[in-house]
Amino acid sequence: MYKNYINEILTPKITEPTKVIDLFAGCGGLSLGFEAAGYETIGYELDEAAVNTYNRNLKGRCHLQKLEVGFEYPQADIVIGGPPCQPFSVFGNQKGMEDARDGFPIFIDAIQRIQPKVFLFENVRNLAYSHRWYFDLIKDALGKLGYIIEFKCLNAVHYGVPQNRERMIVVGHKSSFHYPAIHKNKVTVGEAIGDLIDTIQDESKILTPRQDEYIAVYEKKSACVNPRDLYPDKPARTLTCRNLAGCTSDMQRVRLKDGRRRRLVVREAARLQSFPDWFEFEGTEIKQFNQIGNAVPPLLAYQLALQIKETYSLPAKSKEEIKNKTIPLSLFDSI
Repeated sequence: MYKNYINEILTPKITEPTKVIDLFAGCGGLSLGFEAAGYETIGYELDEAAVNTYNRNLKGRCHLQKLEVGFEYPQADIVIGGPPCQPFSVFGNQKGMEDARDGFPIFIDAIQRIQPKVFLFENVRNLAYSHRWYFDLIKDALGKLGYIIEFKCLNAVHYGVPQNRERMIVVGHKSSFHYPAIHKNKVTVGEAIGDLIDTIQDESKILTPRQDEYIAVYEKKSACVNPRDLYPDKPARTLTCRNLAGCTSDMQRVRLKDGRRRRLVVREAARLQSFPDWFEFEGTEIKQFNQIGNAVPPLLAYQLALQIKETYSLPAKSKEEIKNKTIPLSLFDSI
């Protein structure tokens, strides 16, 4: 059973001496996966509610900290993170390096200072498409530091997460790395939240007739063949801050047995992101939805962590074996 599986497998259990630093940690989706794989984590995050969530649930400590180039970090052999993706998201303004929220100069500076054996970061799929030129700069700058750079667009639905969620996963190492194997079967919405769908915890989540009409008009204009409800026999659409926290035309919603529809509650959204039921979120409901929408699915993070563990134990290659088609880091000084 999916619920029991994530509740058990995604339990922090520190068995490794190696520490992991998580930059732009959010509520700890990546860190939870790494702690479940045995690593103690140290997080850095700017949002106070997310920091409180991290510290409530994980064994590692997350610091409420605005990161900047030049920040002094503790020593760690593994660095992970999710540099802010709004500058590159198809739902954002796509300003890229001109956006003040761009976290890549900070991430690259952190790798230069910490010199970990392995690093991993997650970002939106669009980074490697509309902003491919900038992605190339990022890869070159990290390669200049002596790392082999691997990158691949993964869909969380292929790794046991009941949600279609494509993200770019980039790994820097000095030995060898293999992405986790794809699962043959996909977990559905029904398998993930079937026990909750017909439960009404909050009447305000029920869609009004006017909201139903608004959605119908939107779907007609967008040539939507089927309503964008969540279907029990299929994985969910991508969960975002926008379609979880807001009453928008594409809001995440389920259909009740009596035909009415309602928006998701926090626990349902958390399960669809593969957060265990014991994982509790801090802050207002909107802040909780935002934490979930921004997170890396912990179940995917866990499988990536196991692959990182394998890479970490391999001997490093010589500099001659690492292909360095790079640019100087100085090109990032003005970003």
